[in-house]
Amino acid sequence: MSKRMESNRPVTVVIIGAGGRGYLSYAPFAKKYPNQMQIVGVAEPDEKRRRTLQDEYVLSANRCFSSAEELFSISQFADMAFICTQDDQHVKHGLLAMEAGYDILLEKPISSSVVQCRELSYRAKELKRSVTVCHVLRYAPFYQKIRNLIEIGEIGEVVCIQAAENVSYWHQAHSYVRGKWRNSCETSPMILAKCCHDMDILVWLAGSACKTISSVGGLRFFRKENMPEGAPEYCLEGCPEKEACPFDAEKIYITNKPTGYDANGCGWMQRDIGCGKDRESLYRALRESPYGRCVFQCDNNVVDHQTLSAVMKNGVSISFSMCGLNNHNYRTIHIMGTKGDLWGELEREKIFLSRFGEKTQEIRLDAEDMDSGHGGGDFHMLSEMIRARKEGKNSLTSLEESLASHFMALAAEKSRQMGGECVDVDAFAAQKEKRNE
Repeated sequence: MSKRMESNRPVTVVIIGAGGRGYLSYAPFAKKYPNQMQIVGVAEPDEKRRRTLQDEYVLSANRCFSSAEELFSISQFADMAFICTQDDQHVKHGLLAMEAGYDILLEKPISSSVVQCRELSYRAKELKRSVTVCHVLRYAPFYQKIRNLIEIGEIGEVVCIQAAENVSYWHQAHSYVRGKWRNSCETSPMILAKCCHDMDILVWLAGSACKTISSVGGLRFFRKENMPEGAPEYCLEGCPEKEACPFDAEKIYITNKPTGYDANGCGWMQRDIGCGKDRESLYRALRESPYGRCVFQCDNNVVDHQTLSAVMKNGVSISFSMCGLNNHNYRTIHIMGTKGDLWGELEREKIFLSRFGEKTQEIRLDAEDMDSGHGGGDFHMLSEMIRARKEGKNSLTSLEESLASHFMALAAEKSRQMGGECVDVDAFAAQKEKRNE
């Protein structure tokens, strides 16, 4: 449980990792709601990113550090630490933060190791630290409304849930073929790195942790054998299939209307690859960085499609699919109960409710503050976390809440590796821990 604090002052925060999530997603909350949150320090190894955040939030030089280790080696000077580093650094930096006295906001996933997940949980309890995991979809008005409809009995008892995360071809190419999450040996399997949001939502809406799970999938398309004949290692080196290839780096990052620099300026993908906010630096990055590579000649090994089937401890049946070959990013969900069913799409913020024998009705969200990521979930999560902290309560996505979805995802990956064999989630978690002790 969080320590109660004065309600009339903002929560002070240090940002650990000033990248896409720390700088772009969470830091802006302090600008919009300065009475709720104030950024007072940063740790970031990239000097350019560190200085950008320092200047934007007017931080003193002695509160800006090149590493988390440096920041946590001095006396605590903020209420909370936002851990927004790479996947394999989350537990290490989270432990350092808690040891230094900070409550933490922890970017997902916690870890691809069951042992590390449990270690963090154990130390949080021992040190009496509050840990909020960034399962931001719980806070999106879309899923909040669905949860409310279930709770008030609009579809009776939930029996079955079907859900899908449809990843766009350009997001798959950027993040999971060319980018930081392309190789599970270096980060996390995709069912955890990308879909632990979805696993958390399924656990939350089902009202139960997972009992058994089976999963199949693999890397079918983004492989060397599918490379066009004569394709060079880098797209800008004169690929003969350039005009026909939708994965061409120049198209995705520069010329395409939906994603390119020419139509949209320097967006999150361009910032990821080190764009200096001009066309010339972007072209230079595409010639020199991994993001300019042919998608069929990368060192990626994460799946481009995966499906799972699960039975929850309360008997609810779950089916979920992820595929990285879609034109757009969108999530859908279909929940069937004993009195009716409901269907929705997050990105269009559409929910349709059908009670048996009655006309289907569209449910309006009427939600405000939809201007942050994940359907408004990013800012709603921060607001709820700060409120809980001021009241001395646990947030909606506490560390204990999050463990169920992580174990579900990791068991699904184990099943996939075993060709779809059914896995008992509790037994898997216990055996995994024993094997690593």
